[in-house]
This record gives sequence, structure tokens and C-alpha cells, in this order.
Amino acid sequence: MVLSRTLVWSAALSGVLVAVMLASAALGYAAIGPLEVAYVLLNWLRLPTVGSSGVVWIHPFQFDVPRSTELIVQQIRLPRIVLGAIVGFALALAGTVMQGFFRNPMADPSIIGVSSGAAVGAVAFIVLPLSIPFGRSAFAFAGALIAAFAVYLIATERGRTPVATLLLAGIALQTFLGAIISVLLLHAGDNLETAIYWLMGHLHDSTWARVQLALPVVVVFFVVLLAYARDLNVLLLGEEDAHTLGIEVERTKRILLATSSVVTAAAVAVSGVIGFVGLIVPHMMRLIVGPDHRILLPTSAFAGAIFLVATDTVARSGPAEMPVGIVTAALGAPFFLYLLRKREVHAL
Repeated sequence: MVLSRTLVWSAALSGVLVAVMLASAALGYAAIGPLEVAYVLLNWLRLPTVGSSGVVWIHPFQFDVPRSTELIVQQIRLPRIVLGAIVGFALALAGTVMQGFFRNPMADPSIIGVSSGAAVGAVAFIVLPLSIPFGRSAFAFAGALIAAFAVYLIATERGRTPVATLLLAGIALQTFLGAIISVLLLHAGDNLETAIYWLMGHLHDSTWARVQLALPVVVVFFVVLLAYARDLNVLLLGEEDAHTLGIEVERTKRILLATSSVVTAAAVAVSGVIGFVGLIVPHMMRLIVGPDHRILLPTSAFAGAIFLVATDTVARSGPAEMPVGIVTAALGAPFFLYLLRKREVHAL
């Protein structure tokens, strides 16, 4: 029953995601019709066939599309759309885990300082500045993981990591890292605008190389988190009850924290700090599909991908492009206040 519901919801949301991505590819400053987008994608398609020299890859379709249109779709819009889907998927996935872990709908992927750590790493790289391929993403990823590990060490005592202590340690570290970011910005000089733009969260400089950096990490750890969905359900009952039911509580908590931190780090490293995706989307999907994480994890992830692709399309389609983090905040905060007013936000 659970598996069938998960498959149905995941298939439906995957279909919506594909439709939103195709619509997004047709929208932008340069007007491109949906049929032209379809032609570009079909021209790009390659299929294997057996020839005299072995297996060769051929282009089965050859539609007449202007070269400029192909470049816009293939090299500018599609990398950004795909990366947006990956980042939204990752942030909503991590937010679902954090809300279940802390049993609090106000939790999000940044609650243990991962986003702040990534921000310190990225801003430090921008301010220095250094010339290293993918250096900003690498620094952000490293900063995120270091921050998560620091919070875990601070909160752990005698082999146990109390959730309340972990939360307080995360809040304290976020404040400290915020001070470091402020100091770095004071010394940013000509790089101040670049640093602030990154902190707002954007997908402006998306490339296929960034997609290749983030996608494997998100996919692998998504599978890991799905394997722990049942354990996360049991943790909602409380640590004592979970232990009674055979869950290795501390080990499970370490795996959930580490995995969600890596997923968040991979997302923030390629996009900057994009808020509210990991807060609003999991809560909204919980109202729709229920609290069972075996269903909630994949559905929230796909919904997060849909949400971020749609909001980024809005962000880049206006008279002047703006960071998508501004749009997610502008949409997310009022929606959350609406839920709060309706008393839909409650403890898990």
C-alpha cells in the first residue's frame, strides 16, 4: 500500500516537474516557442545503433532550428533549469529530514549551521580571491561540512547527541559564522557585489559542469535517506520508544545528520543560500500526503524541484533578473504566515 502510494505520487510529481521544466525552457528574454524547444531536445537526442564498426550513436531527428535557439536552450536555459531542479530537490529533501529529526516544522536545512558554513567558505573564496576551478563551490561545500561537524562535536557528550543541545549549538554557530561573514564583507572591496549576490542565492551562472558536480551527490544520498525513512518514522515517537523498537538511535541520528548535511552542502555550494524551500515545501507536502517519511521524502523532494524551477523562471523572466532567493523568500514567508494564521503549523 505504502509502496504503491509512493510510486503514484512520485510519478505524478515527476510528470509535473518535466512539464514545468519544458515550460521554463520556453520562457525568458528571448521568446522561444514550446515546439521549438521540443525540436531542440529531439535534435539533441542520440540513440545507439549497431553498425559495421560496432555500436555507434546517431541523431535520429533533424529538425530545422536556428543555431542561436539551440545554443540558448542547450547551453543557457537547460543547465540552469536542471541545476534548479537538483537544488530544489536537495533542499526539500534535507528540510524534510530536519523537520522529522527535530520533530519541529520550523526546522530547515540551515538549522545546524550548514548554510552559514557554506556562506563563509564561498565568501572567503570570493574575497581572497583565488583562481581555482570550481573553487567557490569547493570552499562552500567544505565550509558547510566543517560547520555541521563542529555542531555535532559541540553537542555530543559521552556518545550521545541530545536534539535540544544540537539545536542550540546550531543557533550559536550560525550567529558566530554570521559575524565572520560580516567581517569578510567589510574587506570584500571590489568583490562585495559578487559576494552579496551569492549570499542572496541564485542560479545565474549555471553550467553543465555544476550539474555534474551536484547530481551524483544528491542522487546517492537520496537513496541512503530513503533507506532510513522507516527509522525516521520511528524516531518521531521519541528516542526511548525508538530504542525499544530496535532502532540504534545514536547511530541513526549520526547518519541522518551527516547525510542531510552533505545533501544541503551540495545544493548550497552550487547555488548560494536559497531560503524557504526546505521549510515550506516539506510542510506543505506533509499536509497533503501525511507524515509517513516513506512517502514524504520522495514527494517533498520532487515538489521542491518543481517549486525552485518555477520560482527561478519567475526570477529571470522579469524586466531585470533577480536572485531566485529573493523570490522564494517573497513567496515562502507570506505562505508560512498564512499557515500559521490558519493554525496549520503544529508540532510533529
